[in-house]
Amino acid sequence: MRDTPRPQGTVGELRPWPPQLRPGRALAHTPGASGSGSPHRSDSRPPQTPRGGRRSGLDGRLGTTPPVPGRPTLLFLLLGLPALCFALITWQVVSGGLLLRVDERVSHALVDPQRFYGALADLGNITVAVPVLAVVIGYVARQGRTAGLHRWWLPPLAAAVLMALVPALVVPLKVLVDRPGPPVTGPGTGYYPSGHTATASVAYGAATLLLLPWLRGVTIRRAVVAACAVVNLAVGFGLVRRGYHWPLDVVASWCLCAMLLTGLWVFLGRSGRQPK
Repeated sequence: MRDTPRPQGTVGELRPWPPQLRPGRALAHTPGASGSGSPHRSDSRPPQTPRGGRRSGLDGRLGTTPPVPGRPTLLFLLLGLPALCFALITWQVVSGGLLLRVDERVSHALVDPQRFYGALADLGNITVAVPVLAVVIGYVARQGRTAGLHRWWLPPLAAAVLMALVPALVVPLKVLVDRPGPPVTGPGTGYYPSGHTATASVAYGAATLLLLPWLRGVTIRRAVVAACAVVNLAVGFGLVRRGYHWPLDVVASWCLCAMLLTGLWVFLGRSGRQPK
């Protein structure tokens, strides 16, 4: 007597053979199945983005496409905070507020007309700072063209335009504020903000931003950034110590140039200036 065959799929059934594909069942997990990106994916999305296809970060390292968390806070610190400080200092200088009186006292205590401090201040002269930027612009343009970068001319052009923008911003402010200079400078007005400080900050700062993508090694990059900061601090210190400018003239120029250089930094990051 033959046993009646049991239907397949009974709960608890132990089958000695592997499960068979049935018509109509999904084939997404089958190697080589149509519409599957890999044997372990059930959708049509491509596999993980290869490292070579990722967008580069601002410092030349490979990064992710989505915005980096914390970027709005960084932009606020680099744009909003200097703008607030510049507005506050300008208001105090124009209205003759408390900061102006403190500024004059600090200046009288620091002034020391020695030639060494004058030499530091001279680093902010147009004849010194602008040629440095011009050399860096030429070097970066040549490197970008040799490397075959797309729009290799854009970063050097942006730095040159920013340098030309400095007198267009500083000179009208000098005329509007019309602040007298320290006693050492003698009679005359138009010392706020400091033109030497602005020239040095933008020239050396823009040169640093252009060079960073072409420098190899974190140590070298940090050394260049540190050198830029030291030179700008030396210029400001020399201007105040020599008696060429009030301290607030220098600080206001730093705030203004911080906003300008932040704009250049963001622009260079979006323009794809990274060497490959």
